[in-house]
Amino acid sequence: MSLTQALAEAKQEFIAHTPLEIQAEMFRQIREQQESGFAYGRQEGQKAKDFILKNALGETISLYEELSKGPVVLTFYRGGWCPFCNSQLKAYQKVLPDIEALGGQLIAISPQSPDNTLSQQEKEGLTFQVLSDTHGLVAAFYNILYDVPDYIKNIMKQIGMDLAEYNATNRWILPIPSTFMIDESGIIRSAYVNPDFMQRLDPENILHELRKL
Repeated sequence: MSLTQALAEAKQEFIAHTPLEIQAEMFRQIREQQESGFAYGRQEGQKAKDFILKNALGETISLYEELSKGPVVLTFYRGGWCPFCNSQLKAYQKVLPDIEALGGQLIAISPQSPDNTLSQQEKEGLTFQVLSDTHGLVAAFYNILYDVPDYIKNIMKQIGMDLAEYNATNRWILPIPSTFMIDESGIIRSAYVNPDFMQRLDPENILHELRKL
């Protein structure tokens, strides 16, 4: 199953099993971000900002050190609680051998706690770097961090999801789902930033961009 198909199925599940009033608020958030006029994300041609984060095993990972090994596919996702994110990461895992064969590597970042990152990595069998940005500092560097609006916060609390606790921080924050292709000199060669969290960059587009480097 392609990522497009998996995301479409996840959306159908969401619509089929989610109360209409909750659906309305979720789609309201997407619409508000799309219509805000805010230019989310770093742009193609800009220099990627370095960062140092810990992976699920507590090891320190630096973007620029990883770039010394080859280009990096850097993707930001919301967390292991998000079915759309899980579909995305599983699809990227499937093409990881192709990414590596083209000299690239994959790094995924979310604001969730290291413990939840480790649980997700083990559950989904992810073999690429999965990093925790619990305070959203790196997401803020890449201009994709936002504070969860109160009406979404209330919904998540109703279904038993305390995002601040899940992320081991005192803020309700999330990144706009985004994927950046960064070459070895640290230049962003392509950027996919989409406020619609039900859509993600297709793996074939990643491979296409890597072949151009």
